[in-house]
Amino acid sequence: MELLEILECSPPLTREPLDAQQAAGVAQVFKALGDPVRLRILSIVASHAGGEVCVCDITGAFELSQPTISHHLKVLKEVGLLTSERRAPWVYYRLVPETLAELSALLNTPSTV
Repeated sequence: MELLEILECSPPLTREPLDAQQAAGVAQVFKALGDPVRLRILSIVASHAGGEVCVCDITGAFELSQPTISHHLKVLKEVGLLTSERRAPWVYYRLVPETLAELSALLNTPSTV
């Protein structure tokens, strides 16, 4: 089962407990977000004009090697937070808003809890 499918069927935490498979899938997404570099990458992509950013702009924002940045981008893509498209020599990255919406819905709790 893909991670986004797990998130789509996950109920809000206050309505019903996650089963083991759901918890494992959601934990992978949060684990990816738990790395400061990946969180910054997600922020760079999310805040970039037009909603997409070239890998060259991401790499330039860090004092890390290109292979290290590529690894972080791969992790974010594997958990469904980013998608990419190759255009000539460059790759452009975009957020997957559905994944962020599912995470938000999962954690959304009434103020009375």
